[in-house]
Amino acid sequence: MAGNITYTMIKPDAVAAGNTGAIIKMIEEAGFRIVAMKMTKMSAETAGKFYAVHKERPFYADLCAYMSSGHIVPMILEKDNAVEDFRKLIGATNPANAEPGTIRKLFAKSIEANAIHGSDSDENANIEANFFFGAVDRF
Repeated sequence: MAGNITYTMIKPDAVAAGNTGAIIKMIEEAGFRIVAMKMTKMSAETAGKFYAVHKERPFYADLCAYMSSGHIVPMILEKDNAVEDFRKLIGATNPANAEPGTIRKLFAKSIEANAIHGSDSDENANIEANFFFGAVDRF
């Protein structure tokens, strides 16, 4: 199903601000089908494993601390051209550069607290989805 799924998670800042429902509504209105979803809180250790690819980067410790600071809502989404279409829906990482009407333009507080994560490739969508939900080939 390459190209038909993507992974996302609503980040702690957006969950704490009460924006989960509005973000999910935007996702569904954009034609995505939610095939898996849960609310959880990552430990610092789990966040470290999820973001291991960034371990050598200077922001790694802060990222892990932030992502384990509150609840998140990870989801697997399905739609043709899922990764690319979802990246357009969420907008640029820096909300100041995000297009009007995108999730990050509407809900992000900063480049760090940018409301939502979206996979950047089909390969990473599968890896990230598997991290939280196990094998995704069942969808």
